[in-house]
Amino acid sequence: MPPVALHLVTHPLVHDALAELRYRLTDPGAFRRAARRISVLLAAEALRDVPTSDGSVDTPLGPAPSRRVGADVVVVPVLRAGLGMLDAVVDLVPSARVGHIGLQRDEQTAIASTYYARLPPGLEDSWVLMVDPMLATGGSAAAAIDLIKAAGARRLRMVCIVAAAPGVAALERLHPDVDIYTPVVDAELNARKFIVPGLGDFGDRLYGTE
Repeated sequence: MPPVALHLVTHPLVHDALAELRYRLTDPGAFRRAARRISVLLAAEALRDVPTSDGSVDTPLGPAPSRRVGADVVVVPVLRAGLGMLDAVVDLVPSARVGHIGLQRDEQTAIASTYYARLPPGLEDSWVLMVDPMLATGGSAAAAIDLIKAAGARRLRMVCIVAAAPGVAALERLHPDVDIYTPVVDAELNARKFIVPGLGDFGDRLYGTE
């Protein structure tokens, strides 16, 4: 199989929001706003080639040609941090269906276990976006992808805010058919399997629980 397609998103507004998220003194309110901004832009890039259907709409001055999203889009945040990206993506695609996957990572082994999974039915022809801010070891992402594929998904993309080289390599090995959309790939993980330089614990910074 071909290697996983890594799409590095270079839009200036994406990197402006990323800088705000990385800054250690960004407060939770500003952090949430930056997370929302970057999530909209990354999701738009991940859906750049989503199928559309042609039609027309009546403007106040007459008919105009139109294009609308012509595919079923499903968004699956990985709890809890992925919830910080969900609303932005649903705002972008109001018709999107939503699933949830809850994974608990063992702090000693970094191995993820599933504590919750609920996915919409009929994913075979859907465009599925799995959103999780951090791709570190790739263990949680791979476990979530296993669940989504088991539910029938055949077209699946991952959107993350910061990736690490080991996580990208893990998905290349385990799920080479899943494209990754991210603005940055950091080189290292520390002893606790946090991305370095990364941006810290996304969930704690989002919810003010540091």
